[in-house]
Amino acid sequence: MRRVRVVTDSTADIDRTTAESLGIEVVPIYVRWGTTSFQDGVDLSPSDFYRRLAKRRDHPATAQPSPEDFARVYASHAESGGIVSIHISAKISGTYNSARLGAETVKGGALVEVVDSGLNSAGLAMVVLAGARTAAKGGSVDEVAVEARRACAETRMVGLFDTMKYLARGGRISPAIALAAGVMRVKPVLTFRDGEIVRAGLVRSREGGMRRLLQLIAEMGSLRSVIVSHSTQQDELDRFLRSMKNVYPGEVEKVFEMGAALGVHGGPGMVIVAGRRV
Repeated sequence: MRRVRVVTDSTADIDRTTAESLGIEVVPIYVRWGTTSFQDGVDLSPSDFYRRLAKRRDHPATAQPSPEDFARVYASHAESGGIVSIHISAKISGTYNSARLGAETVKGGALVEVVDSGLNSAGLAMVVLAGARTAAKGGSVDEVAVEARRACAETRMVGLFDTMKYLARGGRISPAIALAAGVMRVKPVLTFRDGEIVRAGLVRSREGGMRRLLQLIAEMGSLRSVIVSHSTQQDELDRFLRSMKNVYPGEVEKVFEMGAALGVHGGPGMVIVAGRRV
């Protein structure tokens, strides 16, 4: 029996080892820095990205993969048992629409089902891994897509930004708001609601932000799985993971380093937690 292939985009922050072990194809987001274009996770690693971000005065921009990019990936799996392509929320990126248009151009190949996760980063990874595990067990396109959509509905996500500076540089908020936030030393805590990023609060210290994250994780209720994506220092991450044992005693399924696709907007110091409810 031919296996269903799972495709996603690099905003899921899934590392190469995990992707290869589960047969996940990751289509990279483009990162444009001046006149140079990179592919997130292909020729621009997370460490390279954050090193450049700290040194350069100009700010990079991102662009979703084209429909042709997706069509080439789908065509390469034409002999598979079908494709389930799971992507960042359509309300914050054009990636889902590119994937859908790419699927429409593939004729005579494998059936392609495109899923809008309504999430990104660790939340998207949670959904993709759920679909990939179902595919690995021999699930059909319908079964993989149903499990992915079930994971979408059951996944909650919260995150802490260390600064609003990079949101302002990328035009996502006004420089005046970022300046005021810097003067007041407040940091945003964010969550997802109906496929959009919304503010879950403002905190005045890094420690307060971590405490607020833990509180929000506890409010998710009983969880079957947790995934963390981050762009913070390893020692701080380790402390946070130890503290998280107080609200989630289970093992964290995966910890991913956040790539450029989302790092462009958040910069270093981000911690994002996705929990799938029982």
